[in-house]
Amino acid sequence: MGESSGSIPVDVERISFGGKEHHLLTSHGPISVAVYGDLEKPALITYPDVALNHLSCFQGLFFCPEAASLLLHNFCIYHISPPGHELGAAPFSSDEPVLSVDQLADQVADVLDFFGLVSAMCFGVTAGAYILTLFASKYRERVLGLILVSPLCKAPSWSEWLYTKVVSNLLYFYGMCGLVKEYLLQRYFSKEVRGSSQVPESDIVQACKSLLDEKQSANVWRFLQSLNGRHDLTGALKKLRCRTLIFVGEDSPFHSEALHMTTKLDRRYSALVEVQACGSVVTEEQPQAMLIPMEYFLMGYGLYRPSQLSYSPPSPLNPLCISPELLSPESMGLKLKPIKTRISLEV
Repeated sequence: MGESSGSIPVDVERISFGGKEHHLLTSHGPISVAVYGDLEKPALITYPDVALNHLSCFQGLFFCPEAASLLLHNFCIYHISPPGHELGAAPFSSDEPVLSVDQLADQVADVLDFFGLVSAMCFGVTAGAYILTLFASKYRERVLGLILVSPLCKAPSWSEWLYTKVVSNLLYFYGMCGLVKEYLLQRYFSKEVRGSSQVPESDIVQACKSLLDEKQSANVWRFLQSLNGRHDLTGALKKLRCRTLIFVGEDSPFHSEALHMTTKLDRRYSALVEVQACGSVVTEEQPQAMLIPMEYFLMGYGLYRPSQLSYSPPSPLNPLCISPELLSPESMGLKLKPIKTRISLEV
């Protein structure tokens, strides 16, 4: 990766689907941001889980035409990759210090500063959800809202800390070996799509395995080290005043943590969607399940899907367009009915 000073882009290259990847030097080192859409529109910042980037964590959602039209019609998307997680990343030197989670959150602020963004909607998955929640707690005025998928909010338990240490050691000495990949796949996906001796693994798992093979193990190791040193955000959750929409797969290893987070958020501004038969990375495993809740969530900001314009409807905030209960004072505190499958969503 090239060198620069301040927050000046050192390399800009075309990537698939019309996006541009910018390599920035933040106050805490280099970071990659892939930008899609109209720069004049409001910003939506994404941050993926460990060992993933926007292509392996958000591609399923953006390949869903309805979701893509909803998000790209309303936002310019800024996909932040954790340091060294972008495609073609070089390994970090062992002499460079591992960033703390607070420094990773500060990098997000640097990204907003570089692009001249006053505030943004934030969309994170698991580890990325933690980083963006931390960012929201430190820079409350810069966050319009939070969309969190299988989020972390507590410090690691003793068992998680020890298990992550073991995986980190495997990664450090043996690279992206089979055991590390199996740990990550269990973290991301439900058993149903990971397959078994009788059932073949799904296409998304096979694609994820291929992308994991391309990762720089030293860079993934650094992000795991950062996450293993995270602190508890529970006390800061009540102070958040932005609306928060939480998705969690019922088969996610972080299901209980997402439920804990929901109980600590202000019920007037938060909602929970539990997706059945799904792991942590709902954006890849069941992206269709996210569409309707996100539509209702964004309607609260006066946003809409472009297809709704063909019949010239009233304002998205009109009760004729939204279920009455979603307009009540406790609207964002309702636990939305779990969505079982993609098919049930379409019925």
